[in-house]
Amino acid sequence: MNLRKLLLSMTLVLMSALFTQVKGQELGIRFGNGTVGDVALDAVFSLGEFSRVHANLSFGDDQVGVDALVDFIYKPFGPENFNWYAGAGPFVGLGDDFQLGAVGEIGLEYHFDEVPLALGLDWRPAFRLVDDTDFTVEGFGFNLRFVF
Repeated sequence: MNLRKLLLSMTLVLMSALFTQVKGQELGIRFGNGTVGDVALDAVFSLGEFSRVHANLSFGDDQVGVDALVDFIYKPFGPENFNWYAGAGPFVGLGDDFQLGAVGEIGLEYHFDEVPLALGLDWRPAFRLVDDTDFTVEGFGFNLRFVF
């Protein structure tokens, strides 16, 4: 458990350093089925107007999970602050069992004008290659992020 706290603290410090140098980033929490566990530290790093890196750091079942997806952002729903996105990337689970695989993502999010807050819903099917080979489709989640 102390290793988890240390990793979380180090991650928060590193992300804080990144956020002070770059504007338009997001940091928050994701609730739902993830790589490991049901709660994850959720971060978004902008790559431009229509793409970004969507990363998660999750803890559960004596493991630490890291997802790093490249998302492409689409805006078909009228208002400027209502987006949908799709992407894919690798995931790693470190702990008693080593996990490695690929995860896809499709989601919907809303950015509030009055407060620096983003709410999102996403679905992440995953294909695990290492330790076992399997495909899961129950990766639904709710994202709550502070926008810098």
